[in-house]
Amino acid sequence: MIDRIGGELHWVAHGVLRPRRTASLPVRLAGLAADLAALVERYRPDVASVEGVFVSASPRSALVLGQARGAVLTALGTASVPLAEHAPARIKQAVSGSGRAAKDQMQRAVRRLLALQKPPPADAADALAAAICHAQAGVLEALPRPRRRRSTRGGAVLRVRRAP
Repeated sequence: MIDRIGGELHWVAHGVLRPRRTASLPVRLAGLAADLAALVERYRPDVASVEGVFVSASPRSALVLGQARGAVLTALGTASVPLAEHAPARIKQAVSGSGRAAKDQMQRAVRRLLALQKPPPADAADALAAAICHAQAGVLEALPRPRRRRSTRGGAVLRVRRAP
């Protein structure tokens, strides 16, 4: 979760939602959607930004990721949070300067751009990077005047505050 105030980006929160591994898939997906819905309610984002779909090496991993993505998109859609998708290479380019940046490079770039004390976990860095990419893209200017909302994860979430 980041704020964009004028042209400046400010860290608000980050984290990783991890459903219990011992629960069944439907219970894990429902928990993921419920946890994200609670975060959307708490932070009230103006927009969510996620990585576009990519092809995984493992069909099983791709299927599970797709199901989790569906739970996330459902939670965002239920809350009427606008969604922006960006290609992974575009996110990496916007944040690190290289469309082929490694995970550790992205963590360091996110840390630097948001003035964090330490690099965020890799998954949280990916989500923050998606939010940074979207905020830097200037796409937000085309959105309707925000309702002062915030949130976290699901790829990334961005709250926008316009300078007075």
